Amino acid sequence: MSTTNGMTSITRKFFMALSGFFLLVFLLQHCVINMLSVISPEMFNTVSHFMGTNPMVQFALQPVLAFGVVFHLGMGIMLELQNNNARSVKYAMNKPGENATWMSRNMIITGIMIMLFLGLHFYDFWLPELNVKFIQGDMSGLNAAGEFRYFEELQHKFHDPIRTGLYVVSFLFLALHLLHGFQSAFQSVGFRHNKYTPMIKKLGDIYAIMVPLGFVTIAVFHFLNA
Repeated sequence: MSTTNGMTSITRKFFMALSGFFLLVFLLQHCVINMLSVISPEMFNTVSHFMGTNPMVQFALQPVLAFGVVFHLGMGIMLELQNNNARSVKYAMNKPGENATWMSRNMIITGIMIMLFLGLHFYDFWLPELNVKFIQGDMSGLNAAGEFRYFEELQHKFHDPIRTGLYVVSFLFLALHLLHGFQSAFQSVGFRHNKYTPMIKKLGDIYAIMVPLGFVTIAVFHFLNA
């Protein structure tokens, strides 16, 4: 069992799984809130303003979320590189296509693609929000017409077909990442049961398809209605 700085690979996997559970909850919550923009712009504006001005969300949950994203993806890449370096027999000898799924063998690729997407997402939404609220000092959430600006800004971002396409491709990589990551997180914390593990896998497959599909639906909807 390899150790670095006193932390074993099993310990890393355990903490990565815990951060993964946290991010799974966040993804679902984020998808539900953004889906409101398809159902009711008024509800989306109201919820977005609450989330964007609530001190608990802004100064407690948001920093934890940022740390969780960086920690989870960074630790995943580290573990994958460590595993690749530790293999004494290369893939050509092990026939990886017969022993593991493409998703499990390429988590580092999907993880990097998700990190690149997050950079775009932060550039599109998070950094402008920080500028408006903390540099300009405008916490009202209103535009020049005196209306909430959140729906208008969201729809504007998906006016560009290239940006919309990048978002759609990124969500496809997210789905591939989740197809393996959901079940893997339960295994990493030691939850294995002959009766419940197949059910968890099915639940994970549903989550991995429906949540990214929800985000794709939101992006395409706003592109078509921009």
